[in-house]
Amino acid sequence: MAKANTEWKILPHREIEKLSERVWRVEGDLGPLKRVMTIVKKDSGDLVVHNAIALDEGAMKQIDAWGPVKTIIVPNGFHRLDAPVFKQRYPSAQILCPRGATKKVADVVTVDGAYEDFAGDAHVTVTTLDGTNESEGAVIVTDEAGTTLILNDAVFNMPHLPGFTGFMLKSVTGSSGGPKVSRIFRTFMMKDKAAFRAHLERLAALPNLVRIVVSHHETVDTDAAATLRAVASAL
Repeated sequence: MAKANTEWKILPHREIEKLSERVWRVEGDLGPLKRVMTIVKKDSGDLVVHNAIALDEGAMKQIDAWGPVKTIIVPNGFHRLDAPVFKQRYPSAQILCPRGATKKVADVVTVDGAYEDFAGDAHVTVTTLDGTNESEGAVIVTDEAGTTLILNDAVFNMPHLPGFTGFMLKSVTGSSGGPKVSRIFRTFMMKDKAAFRAHLERLAALPNLVRIVVSHHETVDTDAAATLRAVASAL
């Protein structure tokens, strides 16, 4: 597991994508992988950061101009790399993580609560995924553009990559090749396949699901509901 950063370390990243009036997305590099931070605006104007990534100052000023960061979601025990430095930058923000990830996240930053403690509203909710021993969850955002589902490692959407790394991701970890549940997630995170599959199917039935943002690589923004149902049926 990568050691969490204690200083603001900027790795290469893209510009902020403004997906809707409530959802912003940023993709950054982490070795051969792409990692994704999502920022969500609540009815109050407060911001929720999912899977924090240290950005350059220009991008951070855009976020600060959009609203105050009040919640930092660490989406599992492995996605904690920049959680400490985000807490340093936003000391009044609440750190939340799935209940089953609390021990690993608390090793690097003080945890203020679990997903059940999130103060949702009519447009932003957080839920723990069934069948994962409370180790993974999802953020659901509704606005005029439709429903956005934000997942973490539960679903990957990574193209095949070249070279030895690409071979490992395709053949060993089963992570690449389009939307799927990786072999790593199935082995280490998925504890009840039937319950997990049923929860994915319920999420696929969300009204007007227009996109699925995942924490590695590409957003699913075409036939999002059908794609998620296909991912579930492949389990």
